[in-house]
This record gives sequence, C-alpha cells and structure tokens, in this order.
Amino acid sequence: MSQLLNNAHDFSIANLSVQNVSGNVNNYNRSTGKSALERVYPSLVPSLSSDRAVHTGLEENISAGAAHNSDERCDAPKCHPETRVAVQDEIISWITAGDVDEKPKRILWLTGPAGSGKTAITGSVAEACSEKGILAASFFFSSFSGSEDRRSKRCFVSTLAYQLRRHPSLSAFDQHILSTIDHDPTVFRTRLNDQLEELILKPLRQVHNQIDAPTVPKVIIIDGIDECEATKPFNRLMDEEEAKSIKEKDQLEILGLLLRAADDPYFPFRIVCVSRPERIISTFFSNAAESTLKLFLDEKYDPDSDIERFLQSKFADIRRRYFLPPSWPTLDQIRTLVSNASGQFIYAATAIRFIEERSKLPQVQLDTVLCLGKHSNAANPFQALDALYTHILKSCPDPRSTIQCLHIYWNFFVAVPASLLRQYVDTTPGETEHLLGCLPSLIFLPPPGEDRSHPIKTYHKSLQDFVEAPERCGELYLHHDEWQTLDKERFRRVLKEKGPHISVIESDRELFFSHFIWRLPDLARLLVNDNLLCDARWWIDSFLDAVEKEDGPNNQLVCGLCATNILHSVHFMCPRYHCLPTCKLWGAAVIEACKARPHFTVPGALQLLYLRLAKRTRKPSRIKPPFFIKWRLVHCYVPGEAYEKWLAEQLEEGTVENR
Repeated sequence: MSQLLNNAHDFSIANLSVQNVSGNVNNYNRSTGKSALERVYPSLVPSLSSDRAVHTGLEENISAGAAHNSDERCDAPKCHPETRVAVQDEIISWITAGDVDEKPKRILWLTGPAGSGKTAITGSVAEACSEKGILAASFFFSSFSGSEDRRSKRCFVSTLAYQLRRHPSLSAFDQHILSTIDHDPTVFRTRLNDQLEELILKPLRQVHNQIDAPTVPKVIIIDGIDECEATKPFNRLMDEEEAKSIKEKDQLEILGLLLRAADDPYFPFRIVCVSRPERIISTFFSNAAESTLKLFLDEKYDPDSDIERFLQSKFADIRRRYFLPPSWPTLDQIRTLVSNASGQFIYAATAIRFIEERSKLPQVQLDTVLCLGKHSNAANPFQALDALYTHILKSCPDPRSTIQCLHIYWNFFVAVPASLLRQYVDTTPGETEHLLGCLPSLIFLPPPGEDRSHPIKTYHKSLQDFVEAPERCGELYLHHDEWQTLDKERFRRVLKEKGPHISVIESDRELFFSHFIWRLPDLARLLVNDNLLCDARWWIDSFLDAVEKEDGPNNQLVCGLCATNILHSVHFMCPRYHCLPTCKLWGAAVIEACKARPHFTVPGALQLLYLRLAKRTRKPSRIKPPFFIKWRLVHCYVPGEAYEKWLAEQLEEGTVENR
C-alpha cells in the first residue's frame, strides 16, 4: 500500500481503522461470490481491524471448484476408455508401491507439450485413486475456465487442508486444524509457507502417532501449476515482463511448498505435480532431482495407438448417427489424422468436434481436415492444430470481431452466465451468437434460455495460446490495443446508457449491472483522453452504494479504498500540467459523491497543502506537480510511505477518530 494515494484528488478517508495494510490488489471479478472487499482488494482483507474475524471457518477460504470431483469440473476431460493405460498404470503403481523402488522419490512430475492429454490423464488417475480410497487431496488450477480461486495461489494450501480433514482416516488431523483456526482466524491470509506449517505440517506432526498407517491416503495431486496466474498490483497496470515475473514467482512458491512438504518426515503423502515443461518449472525439478521422478509424455507411451483408438471409437459413433457405411473413414484416413496429431490428443478431439458439426456432412468436414494437414511438418508439432484453428476462425462471418469477442470473454466473462456477455456485446439480439456460434468445435456457447445459468466454456487452453501467439496465428493476431477496440466501444455504451443496449427483463438487467459495476475502475484504461459524456456521478454513487450493501465488516473503509482507487487510476495517465477529460469528469464525480457521504472527509486546498508541508519526510521522485488547484478539483500527490507513517501516528495518538 506504499503508493495507495499517489496522485489522489482532494481526498481523504475518515473514521477508519488500519493495521498493516499491505499486499497486491486487483480483482474485479464478480463471479467468485466473494464480498466487495475480497473482489476488489482481496489481499487487504486479513489486515483490516474488525470486531470479528473476517473469516471464521476453513470452508470460507477454499476453492471448491479445484477438487477433482467438483461440479465445476463435471465436464473436464478424462481419458477415453482403453487409452493412456500405460502412463496411468505407471503413475498409480508409483503411488501405491513407490517405496520399493531402488531410489524412492516423494514427488512425481508429469509433463508434456500442450494438448498431450496431461489434464485428462490426471483427472482419470485422481478418479481411480479416489475409488481406491488413496487420494488425500487434489487441486486443479485453471487459467482459462473455472472460478477466480482456481487461477491464483491464494486458496491453494487451505483447499488442500480442507480436503485432508475430510478424509475418514484423518479425523484426528481435523481437530488440530480447527484448533489452529480458532486460535488465529487470519491464518488464511498469512504467507503460503506459514499456512503450510500451521494448517498441514504442524497438525500432521501432532497426530502422527494417532493415525492408522494402513488406512492413510497415499497421494496429493496438483494439476496445471503452469496455469497459476500472477497476483496483480493495485495502483498501476503491469507490463508483460512484470506480469510474467510475478507469475513465475508465484509458481515457484507453490513448487517450493510442495518440496518442503515432501521432505518433512511426518508428511505421509506422495505428490503428483502436473504441468507443461515451462523453463522455470523444468529448472526447479532439475534442481530437485533427488526427490523427483519425471514422466514425460512422449513416444514411449505410444500416444499414436491411443489416438487411433480414440478416433476409431468416435468415428463409429458418427457412422451410427448418420447411417454411414463401415468403410468410412478408411484406415489410411485415420492414420493420416494420427500422423497429423503428432501425439497431441487436443488435435484429435478438435478434429472430431469439427467433423461432428452439422453445418456440413461429416465426409466433407473430414476431407477439409485432411487437406489442412497435407503440409504438416514433423519439426512443428503444432502446425496441423494451428492450421485447423486458422481454418475454423477464418470460416466465421467476421473473424476479427470473433477474436475480439473471445478476448473480452477470456478477460472479463469467464465462469459467469453467458447472458452477461450477450448483454455486453450485443447491439442487436443475436450478435454474440453470430460472432461465437460459428465455433462449436472450439467453445461451448449455451443457447438462449440456458445462458442465464450456464457459462461459456473453452474446450482447451491451446485455443487461447494460439490466438495470443502472433507467430502461430499470423494475420489473425490482434494486438492488445486492437482487440480492446470492441471492448472500449461496448464499455462506453454501457456507461452512456446505464445498462445493456438490448432490451432485457429487469432481473437480467440487475444481474448484468451487478457484474459490470465492478469494472468501473477500468475507466482510466479504457477511456484515456475520451470526451464521453455520461452521468458519471450516477455511476460513482451506484458503485459506492454496491460496496456499502455488501455483507462484511469495514464497509466504510472499502468505500474509501474503492473511491481512492478510481481517483488514482483516472489521474494516473494525465500529463504533467493538465488533466485529461476523463480525469476531470470522473474525478469531480468522485469528489462530489464522497462529499455527500457522511463518513468521508474531503479536505480543502489549504488542508492538503498543510498536510503535505507538515508531514513531508523526503523529496519524492518521479512525481507529478505536487500541488495545484483547478475548478472544484484539487490534485495533490502524497508520498505513500510518508502518508502511511503519518496515518499510523495519528491513529495511535487518537488524533484521527477511530470508530
């Protein structure tokens, strides 16, 4: 929080209590079901002083959708019957009898290229272990689908602890976890290393003599570590390099936790880790070779035979559905598809979904796929898949707008009802269907009527990888500014019209509003130097009202943080000696909205000048003009660290009222 009030607009927060407020803040996703404070400022939650704990139970701090058998993963990929048998048997054999190996390992790393079936294998292994009673816990990360908690490290340790305590053979472990939480309810917001110690390792040490060894589950399974995303900072945008760096640090933190657990003598479980062979992950496991067994999904496991078996089964279904002769397709055609797949199950699965589309006869669709793969290059295993993706996207009526719509979905509408995206994008009813309905082999788009309760789903992350890689998608690639064109148009329209453009029933409108309102802090990014005329004061009042209506403590502080964030973001892009139209409009709206609320104090120019001169502890660097006055709006830069120190002193001395 060292720069929380950088460039703040004539603004302060009164009647609040702050203790050790720190952390990275950036999360406006409504879909997680969290309070406003958790969505907008998730990392500040543990530090806010309150008469009661922010969270009172383990269940409130887990990612329920990350478990192998969660409803969120009900349609997650599993291995087709009689496929990937060899690798599944090897993993289960290591889990159940790995201690007899010449050099026993505590961690198994399953890795392989994108589309090779890692998640399907992991899901099938988890199911088999669960049926045998040897699965202790599981966590399936997902960066392109599922709830927000599956994309970050925040709920990782607490979710594993929750699953461990529910296993019948670990009832003694359960009591020690609950005792830890009762003693320190904020344990969920400590560092992951401390959470591991308090919620898992320490309870295991305390009960190791009370556990019946033969009944103890044997394995913890972690899938998609490479899909754990970066924790984003609060008061600024990240460039690509910084985002990549933070993401890698978070992933290494998770890997370090797992290695520490595996090395603890009282930790009885083996660990299966699954990821792509990213550089930092490969380096980590190379350095931990003494504790790690590596399984790479290559030709050793004969993926071609499994892919051929999968294709034979699927083509048999298509023949029955269309009353086709048993001679279709020919064995040579199937083997050509197998060759084009280059060991990637995702190619075979996508090809089958494309062939099954009812837009054309399956024979015609198969011929199209085979023609696309004629020039495949063994040196580039993605070439056939890329050609298939390119063909499908170019077959859309408006490929550019379709890709723009996909980016909007991936960034803002994952795991929420599909109707929300329709209300955001549609200029006329059916526009979203027009843009995305041409991709049935790549995404699941719920039909109208079901879209109020079902989200859009991408079948495989390789589609997003393809669209975001210019060297793979070529002329279809859209730079960040290009795909945001559609987003900016729709964002401006919603602000101007105070809701979706298309006519919807009131309950749908309210649901849309409750989701969109949390994107309001995106103003600076989307409306830089924009002369959009809209009722800014109405939007700010609605935003702060939505925050205040949320259940939970410290709502006044939440409002202050939200207002401060908007003030900072709209002024952040202003040049040195004048403010952009967006800043003038929205800054004034925030100031007036705060003045109208009794628990806010908005200081005048002289108060700000006094604050700056009296409390200044050092000369700040790289700052905008420290003090100047414009009509009804004051911009004042307050060094974050100095302000924090001053605020802490005032709270301690009782100068600032603390209710």
